[in-house]
Amino acid sequence: MKIWRCISVLLLGLLFTMSSFGGLAASAQEKLVYHVPIEETVEKGLSAFLERALNTAEAADADLVIFEVNTPGGAVDAAGEIAKLLSDSPVKTVAYVNNRALSAGAYIALSADEIYMVPSATMGSAAVIDSAGNAASKKAQSYWLAAMKTAAEQNGRDPKFAQAMADEDINLPEYGAGKGKLLTFTAEQARKAGYSEGIVSGKAELYSKLGVEDAEIRTIEESFPEKLARFLTNPIVVPILLTIAGIGIVIELFSPGFGIPGVIGVSSLVLFFYGHLVAGITGYESLAMFIIGVILVLAEFFIPGGIIGLLGFTAIVGSLFLASDDPVHMTISLLIAVTVSILAFILLVKVFGKQMKFFRKMILTDATKTEQGYVSNPNRVDLLGVKGKALTDLRPSGTALINDERVDVVTEGSFISRGSSLTIVKVEGSRVVVREIPDAI
Repeated sequence: MKIWRCISVLLLGLLFTMSSFGGLAASAQEKLVYHVPIEETVEKGLSAFLERALNTAEAADADLVIFEVNTPGGAVDAAGEIAKLLSDSPVKTVAYVNNRALSAGAYIALSADEIYMVPSATMGSAAVIDSAGNAASKKAQSYWLAAMKTAAEQNGRDPKFAQAMADEDINLPEYGAGKGKLLTFTAEQARKAGYSEGIVSGKAELYSKLGVEDAEIRTIEESFPEKLARFLTNPIVVPILLTIAGIGIVIELFSPGFGIPGVIGVSSLVLFFYGHLVAGITGYESLAMFIIGVILVLAEFFIPGGIIGLLGFTAIVGSLFLASDDPVHMTISLLIAVTVSILAFILLVKVFGKQMKFFRKMILTDATKTEQGYVSNPNRVDLLGVKGKALTDLRPSGTALINDERVDVVTEGSFISRGSSLTIVKVEGSRVVVREIPDAI
């Protein structure tokens, strides 16, 4: 009996031990980590992708989201949206700087709960510039400095370094950023200044330091539509798309039917709206406004007056501004597109001698010319030199009898009384000019 009791105790102990180890293993496996890349230029398309990534992580009740940062920077407003996404997320966030986090990229990294960097990584150089590449206004710079300071303070980092990344007047010579230079941290400098939690050689060491080496790692990559949207909403690509659309439409006006130039022009506009829709920058209202504008412009060709065409043109331009999140950049893009389109129009007309065939079916171009045998009035050249008699007083016009035919005539300016003899001296179409014969009996 004692033997059975001992065996029972041993079995229970073994089962308890196995269940404990199994519970530990299960607890390690229960951790869920999402790995999300932040690459290339920061713009609204990236913001839409990262919002989807964070929503996915939150829905899956993830323990951690690691953002692998490698960007030269980009749009300030897009960076602001991304930073807010990171700050508001209930999931812990880590910025893993793998190469560079410059300008807007530095702001995004500072908005994460923790920062880790590879040995060769850099972070900083966050001066704000406008769409033309010049220093932004004092108002914009003030906002950006406050945003950088807030991003540092909310995660317990010394704000002076964040401000030195955006303000060249802050003097930090010990970090290679004397007055007149923006601060750009190396990995070691960031660690020393408390701006990173450590330097890691790669993902494996990063996962180890975060204690998630045994966790389930899920990578969220950009879908093709998201990648395409990011490309199409790039500040450099937008004016190119609008310019191609303008040139395509101009060339199509000189081409019979609807051909390749028109398809290219329309496709460019479709891509413009598609990119902004997928990136979440605009809604379908901008596309609807654009379509209404096009319909009104076409209606102007059939309903003269000018008001409908003006409303259509206004709707088209308004839809482009509604689709964009940056009115200044859209204005510059439209100016570039319109200027190039006008130059293309002048080139086609003046250099290549093209004529707009689009309007030929809508405008009457036929003419009745004398060379083609058409005359508005009979030309009485057969009367030239013929004599006759005035049937009425000519003051200076009246009626004469010429070859037993009543003919409307006009004198050279003098008065000729009724019954006077005449001779026809000039015929211009239906105009017959006469002169009196003084010696006629």
